[in-house]
Amino acid sequence: MLKQRVVTALVIAALFLACLFWLSPPLFSVVGAVVIVVGAWEWAYLAGLERPRWRVLYALLVMVLMAWLYFAVGFDSAAVNADRAGSVMLAGGIWWALALLWVQGYPSSAILWGSVPVRLAMGLMVLIPAWVALSLLHALGGGAWLVLMAVLVVAAADIGAYFTGRRFGRRKLAVAVSPGKTLEGLAGGLAAALLLAAIVSLVAPSLRPFWWQWTLIVLASALASVLGDLLESMVKRHRGVKDSGRILPGHGGILDRIDSLSAALPFFALLYLSLIPAGP
Repeated sequence: MLKQRVVTALVIAALFLACLFWLSPPLFSVVGAVVIVVGAWEWAYLAGLERPRWRVLYALLVMVLMAWLYFAVGFDSAAVNADRAGSVMLAGGIWWALALLWVQGYPSSAILWGSVPVRLAMGLMVLIPAWVALSLLHALGGGAWLVLMAVLVVAAADIGAYFTGRRFGRRKLAVAVSPGKTLEGLAGGLAAALLLAAIVSLVAPSLRPFWWQWTLIVLASALASVLGDLLESMVKRHRGVKDSGRILPGHGGILDRIDSLSAALPFFALLYLSLIPAGP
């Protein structure tokens, strides 16, 4: 199982890096949309849709919404409308604030979001703002490196939380949602993300004048990534499943790999545009 997980992870990393640095922004946005559509298929099952035809219809709905945004925002050209993209990401940020309350209130909060229609709506707010943020970041100057940084922040927070939690974890973070997560692990994950931010500032001198803005971007994105992980864990626990799917050998489904990133991306992109408007 471990060997299978490692092989799958290496393949995913290689494909991601190839797409990130070799594809044009419009094509990268399309590839990202394909991943999101697969995630929508999985989310439809988590939401309670058992029959494949209903899951296909939900995935088609997500695809149609992304196609409309693709042209409305201008991802098909060099003239991307950052204001329109920002509106979508802001809506996503507001949604994640509500999601935090639901995660904190689980299982009592399930009375508010446990129905199939509400969970389907939740999927739209999880997936579409994340895709818009991903596409927008890649379309900016130095976009491939920005996307890579967002991914590395999430990875650092996850790795730091895992090892710190295993060694020092005592106090539970959200026992009803994810019993394995601890406050000590959260602190370790944030520390790892901030360490990464400091290293990036050292190797990218142009970022040094924006050190506090960069630190805030990384810290907020790392915190959001934890919320994304907890939200999917909450929905899976409510549904009674361990993984969102089986498309990735040894890893589960697409959602199992992008849950943290889906929450972190809108915050990373919004804060980057707001605090470093012209880029470093």
